[in-house]
Amino acid sequence: MSKLIAQGAEAILSLEKHEGKDALVKFRIRKGYRIPQLDSKIRKLRTRREADFIHRARRAGVSTPRILSLKEDKIVMEFLDGERIKDVLNPSPKGKRFIIYELIGEAAARLHSAGIMHGDLTTSNMILKEGKLYIIDFGLGKSTRRPEDYAVDLFLLYEALKSTHFKHLKEAWQKILKAYCENYSNSETVLQRFRKIEKRRRYKG
Repeated sequence: MSKLIAQGAEAILSLEKHEGKDALVKFRIRKGYRIPQLDSKIRKLRTRREADFIHRARRAGVSTPRILSLKEDKIVMEFLDGERIKDVLNPSPKGKRFIIYELIGEAAARLHSAGIMHGDLTTSNMILKEGKLYIIDFGLGKSTRRPEDYAVDLFLLYEALKSTHFKHLKEAWQKILKAYCENYSNSETVLQRFRKIEKRRRYKG
């Protein structure tokens, strides 16, 4: 038996049993508009790539779901029964919020230090469980050493905070950047790129 958790354009998430325990299954959807052989190749490639990013992130000290099984177009991961940051940040007391900010900044720094751009670094893709911040959904991940890519990661995070957690934006961003800079040696170069992106967006607006 499986329980549908979410369905997006690229994948279906469901809750299933794996060796008697709850597990989250991510299955990449077949695309009818693609040639079947090409579609199969793309789904296999993206599945393997996401699993690789999860493993690399864990080796870099970032908390991620453990992969329990990997098939051609399906990843079976441990189910994280925790709190999604998007849902709990705003009502949390100040002390808890400050801990969360530090964990976010540290996780982003570790990802970038390992050459990983997450691609969707928002509070929707962060889960707090037993004092650990887990980063999930590496489907848009990218292997890169370009400061511009890391700046895009930070800009996506900033925009997520601005739209969903606006009343805490100032304190959140200050604390996140402090932790990020303390844990990533090339942070100043990334922040220079971030400011350029921010300036471009303001000009377009």
